[in-house]
Order: sequence, then C-alpha cells, then structure tokens
Amino acid sequence: MSPSLHDERPSAAHPPPTDHSPHPPSPLHPQITAEQIVREAKEHQEEAFSAPALKIADVHELQEYRLKKRKEFEDTIRRVYWNESVWVKYAKWEESQKDFARARSVWERALDHHHRSVSIWLKYAEMEMQNRFVNHARNVWDRAVTLLPRIDQFWYKYVHMEEMLGMTENARVIFQRWMKWEPDHNGWNAFIRFEVRYEELGNARQVFQRYSECHPSVKAFTRWAKFEFGVGEIQNARSVYENAVELMALEIDVDQLYVAFAKFEELAGEKERARCIYKYALDNLPKEKAQAVFQSFASFEKQNGDRQGIEDVVLGKKRVQYENDVRQNPNNYDAWFDYLKMEESCGDFEKTRDVYERAISNVPPATEKRYWRRYIFLWINYALFEELETKDFDKAREVYRECLKLIPHGAFSFSKIWILAAKFEIRQKRLDAARKILGTAIGLAPKAKIFEQYCDIEMQLGNVDRCRTLYQKALETEPTDCKAWVRFAELEKDLGETERARAVYELATARDTLDAPELLWKSYVDFEISEGERARARSLYERLLDRTKHVKVWMSFAQFEAAPMGGSDEEDESAAAAREAADPTENLESRESNARDVYTRALRSLKETQPDAKEERVMLLEAWRSFEAASTSGDVSAVEKKMPKRVKRKRAIFADDGAPAGQEEYYDYIFPEEQGAAPNLKILEAAYAWKKRRTE
Repeated sequence: MSPSLHDERPSAAHPPPTDHSPHPPSPLHPQITAEQIVREAKEHQEEAFSAPALKIADVHELQEYRLKKRKEFEDTIRRVYWNESVWVKYAKWEESQKDFARARSVWERALDHHHRSVSIWLKYAEMEMQNRFVNHARNVWDRAVTLLPRIDQFWYKYVHMEEMLGMTENARVIFQRWMKWEPDHNGWNAFIRFEVRYEELGNARQVFQRYSECHPSVKAFTRWAKFEFGVGEIQNARSVYENAVELMALEIDVDQLYVAFAKFEELAGEKERARCIYKYALDNLPKEKAQAVFQSFASFEKQNGDRQGIEDVVLGKKRVQYENDVRQNPNNYDAWFDYLKMEESCGDFEKTRDVYERAISNVPPATEKRYWRRYIFLWINYALFEELETKDFDKAREVYRECLKLIPHGAFSFSKIWILAAKFEIRQKRLDAARKILGTAIGLAPKAKIFEQYCDIEMQLGNVDRCRTLYQKALETEPTDCKAWVRFAELEKDLGETERARAVYELATARDTLDAPELLWKSYVDFEISEGERARARSLYERLLDRTKHVKVWMSFAQFEAAPMGGSDEEDESAAAAREAADPTENLESRESNARDVYTRALRSLKETQPDAKEERVMLLEAWRSFEAASTSGDVSAVEKKMPKRVKRKRAIFADDGAPAGQEEYYDYIFPEEQGAAPNLKILEAAYAWKKRRTE
C-alpha cells in the first residue's frame, strides 16, 4: 500500500538521517510524487455548496419570493445603475413572472439612464412583440427611430413587424420617414425590394429616382437599369444608362458603368451598340482606369467579333501595356519608340500625333548630350512622320523649328538635325531656307559634318566659290581638322586647279598641330603620285621622315620607289615602255635600286634611333625579303643574313602594388650583330642540336 500524506511522521526528537548518496531511496523511505499529492487533495476535497431547490406551496410564499427578488434587484440597481445587464435581468425576470406592467416600468427606468443604448431598445421592443402587445411595440419603435434615426436596425425591425402584420401601408409610411434621413444604399435597396414584392413598379421607379438623386453613384444607376431590364423595359434601362454616363463622366469608378452599359446592350442583342460603348470608353478614359473596360472588351470581341476586331483588341492590350511603361518612367524613350511604331502601323494619324506630342514633352533632365542622344530621334521620327505619312509639310517644318529651338546649342548640338532640316527644305524646293538653316548651324554649332554637307550641296549646285568660302570658314573654325584640309585640296584637284590643291596641302603640312597628320601626308603623297611627280613625292617622303621615323613610313617609301609612276595594272606594256624611255629613272632596275636603298636606310635608322624596336625591324626585314623575292635582281640571301633568331625568354611581372607576381614567357629577337653580346646563345644552340641528334 502506498504511503499517504496523513501517515505518521517521525518526531522532531528523532529526525531521519540525511542520505547524501546518489543511490535511489530505500523501500523504508519511499519518495512522494506531485501526482500523488494532487490525487489525494482531490479525494479529500469537499463537495461544492448548492442552494436547495425552492418549493413554493401557496400564494403567500410566492408573494414573499417576489418581494425578496425585487428587493435584491432594487438593491443591485441602486449600487450599479450604470450596468445595463442588471436592468435587462430585472426586466426579463418581471416578464417571466407575467407582470408586464412592472416589466415595462423597469424598461422605462432603464431608458431613463441609458436612452442611447441600442440593445435596451431592441430588447424592450422584442418583449412587446413576443407577447403580442402590438401597439406597445409600435410605441417603442416609434420612440426609438425618433430618438436614434441613424440606427438602421430600428427601421428594419419596425418595417419587418408591420409587414408581418400585413400592414403594408404602415410599412410604406415608415420607409418614407426613413428615406427622409437619406440612409445608405442598403436602406434604399430594402425600400425598393419592398415595393417590388408587392408589385408596385411605379412606386419602385419613383424610389429609384429619389435613390439616384440622393446617391448619384454607379451602384445606384446600375441597380436602376438592372431593375428596368428585369421588368422588360429595355428603353427605360438604356435611358438610365445614358443619363448615368452624362452625370458620372468624372467619377472614379465610371469604368464600371461603361462595362455594365455595354453588357446590357450585349444582353439586349445590340452587339454594335456594345462595341461602340467599349470603344468610346477606351478613347475617353485615362489609360490607368481602362483596365477593366479593356478586359471586358477583349472577352466581348472573342465571342462576337471578327478578325479585325480581335486585332484591335490585341493592339488595345499592347497600348495599355505601353501606357503603363511610359507612365512609370516617362524618360524611357525605347518604350516611346515601340509605342509610336505600333501607333504608326495602325494608321490613325491623330492618335499617333498625340503620342508624339506626349513623347517629346519629356525633355531630358540634364543638359548633357548622352541624355539627349535617344531623345532627339523622337523629333526626327516625328518630322519624318509628318513629311512622309501625313504629307503635312508645314507641320514637319514646325517640328524641325521647335526642335532646333529646344536644343541647348551653347552646351552641345546635333549636326544630324540641322542637316535633316536643310535637306527637307531642299526637297520642298526652298534653297534659300536651306542655306539659312545651314548658315545658322555654322554660327551656332560649327561642326565638320555640317560644313561637309553644306559644301556637298553647293557643289551639286555648281557653286564653286561658295564651296571655297565654306572650306575657308571651316578651316578658320577648326584649323587642325585634317579631313577638312584633304577635302579642300581634293575639291581643287577635281576642279583641275593643281597649283591651288598643292598650295592647300602645303599650308596644311606647315602646321605644327594636326589631329590626323598621317591622313594628310598620305593624301598629299597620293596626289603627287597621281600627278606623276615622282620627285615631288620623294621630297614629301623625305620631309615626312624628318618629322617621324616610323617603320610604316619607311615601308611606304620603299613601296613607292619600287612601283612604276602613274601606271596601273591594266596598262599595256607599250605605254609602260614609252614612259620608261622618256624618263630613264623609271626603268625597273633604277626603281629596284632606289627601293633597296630605302630599305637599307630604314634598317640603319631603326638600329640607331630605335634600338629597342625589334618588332618594327622584323616587320621591315620581312617586307624587304618579300621585295627581294619579287624583284628581278634581288638577293634574298643577303636579307636572310640580317634576319634575327627568335628565342623564348622569361621576365618578372609585378602586381599593381609593386609586389612580385611571378614570371611570364615572351619571345625576343637576337640579330646577327648582337651575337657577341649573347655568348650563351651558342651553348644553347649546341644543346638543341645534341637533343635533336639523340631523338633521331
């Protein structure tokens, strides 16, 4: 048997010995668990006290019981009169005793303290209704709706009671009283359903009229139109929708009205009317509000439309997508380009023009050319659209004019837009206007491309003096522009003015600063060669070598000396022989000798002036070897002796911070004259030869 809490305990005089060992307790001293403590406490717990059942034997005892309960309730009310539940319990107890007069008295006293309590009014009226005191209930409801007219529950209960009693006129009067307080949509809808239940369609129509005036919203007009459609009055329903569209055009949820109107026409069998409503909504609604309309329109076209209609829906979907893109980032010009391309493909000029106007209104935020590069093409495409598609030349001219006004020419400019505007005027046969545009461009943004195009235009018109003036102006503006010098000289050459062309070249080469001098010198040399002036061309090469010792200049000089003067591949042998007879220096032997001298000078110059330029020397020697192989009296072996040997070497590499980063292999060239400076090379060659013999 398990030990109990009430078992005999050891006396204080003889306490049990304390056991500090880790072993479990012995059977003589068992451990008491918490579960055992709780179980024994439950076993010894006394039963809860419950009052005995009250048995009333006669009227006298009943009166005593009622007197006692009323005294208890009254005492409680005096203490906590602010507690609504005490009043409710008191009144319900009186109701249970069938003393309705006393119950009413309690409810009235409760209302004196809590006249704005909705629950007390509701329970008071429910007591009267449950006990069939109809007039008393009417009195309570009437007082409640008069005191608290904004509590819709009172009105619903009041109307429901009258309707259950069959007093429809009383219920209608109550609704009329309620509607004077302009309740929400549910209140008006309850009144309408009441009239429809009793088939008073005229009254329901009048209620809808008042409802739409009180709450001019999409919900009100839609319910009215659905009511008319439900009773078969299609024309009345259409009139309701039309009036609603006029009144609700500026409302936020007008898109729902358009959708409901179109679906009504679809249900009425008027497919074209529905399509027109959808298109009208998509044209007049802001793009961000047209999502629901577009989705409904797409579904409508898939069910009732043809191929063209479905394509229009697809374009509309893309249009909405592009509108979202440009609304999120108005400076996303790629999105504008895609949008404009789609609109141009549709063929609606007015809509395309509107999109162009919106696109060009998004001016880049900063006056930096990189932000304007894409933007300027919007103007160009706009002008070309007006010129080529709409044939509105005045509008295209206005686009060019506005674009040129907008560009900040003080910071940067665009040659393309000036040139396109000028060429547009030329196409319109307004040469003076084109010259004025290009002249303004030269004054505001003197760029080489503008001068070039202006000169080409004047040259096509045969105005040589104007071309010369323009080139002089261009060179005054940018004297280091080699392309301008070359074009000027080529102009004089094409006109047969050889001395003028040579003078232009001389002026250009005399300048110390040029942006591309190699282009200028090459053009000058080619000019003299084309004129058959070998001596002048040779002199130019010598002057150029005084400025630079670049290997390509030497190679070009040598090729010039080796080539026949003024000849071509198609020239017959008799003409070449005649030219050689007229000038002995033009024979083959003389040309090859001169070219060989140039190669020799070039190799010596590279050794002396650029000893580390080994790659350039190799290039020169390879070109020389190719020349000797193709010449009639060439000695390739002499050049071969000068060719270096390529060896692989290693060198240290370093990181950005200067720390060693290992080694890398590279190829180096050992020229014959450097053999003495590389004594280990012969040992290396011998090692290679020995290895080759062993492998064989």
